[in-house]
Amino acid sequence: MELLLATTNLHKIREFKDMLKSKSLSHLEVLSLHQFPDYVAPEETSLTFKGNAILKAEHAAKQLKKWTLADDSGLVVPALGGEPGIYSSRYAGSQATDADNRQKLLRAMQNLESPEERAAYFECCLALSSPDGLKKCVQGICEGFIVKEPKGRYGFGYDALFAKHDYGEKTFAELTEGVKNRISHRCKAFERMAVFLENLRD
Repeated sequence: MELLLATTNLHKIREFKDMLKSKSLSHLEVLSLHQFPDYVAPEETSLTFKGNAILKAEHAAKQLKKWTLADDSGLVVPALGGEPGIYSSRYAGSQATDADNRQKLLRAMQNLESPEERAAYFECCLALSSPDGLKKCVQGICEGFIVKEPKGRYGFGYDALFAKHDYGEKTFAELTEGVKNRISHRCKAFERMAVFLENLRD
């Protein structure tokens, strides 16, 4: 059975494929939006990760007539009023690079010193939709803190700034992909979705 991942983000596609493989969901043939170059994704108008995940899943499923899994995720820093939040990928502007976003976050946090002030968490919402509409929506959260300078060569986005609790000062970008994929917010959400995917058949 075909399952469309409603993203063109190569990092996310690889993570999802690895997680699907780890759960032995071999009955699912994974597609991505790279295979539908004419598809125009909807504007992310919701103010929540959940709302945007559902919006993306339902839109792609209906337009492309495929069962679709969509992700909306980002970094939340409570001391910054929840920033970057749903704007994580475009925190420093619509054309911003990951490095631009990281630098803006470090500037915003330069006067925040205490562990409480530097607390942060990643949130991921996964929505699964058939062409007929939403079937399932789940959430995963990974708590930690923001380090004071980028560290590590793995990962993407804010991984070089985020250290999970119980992993010392090691950032996500210092962990191998395999380790990160076992402890991340996306993994936690996927664990909740996997039970549903196991029963998904033509």
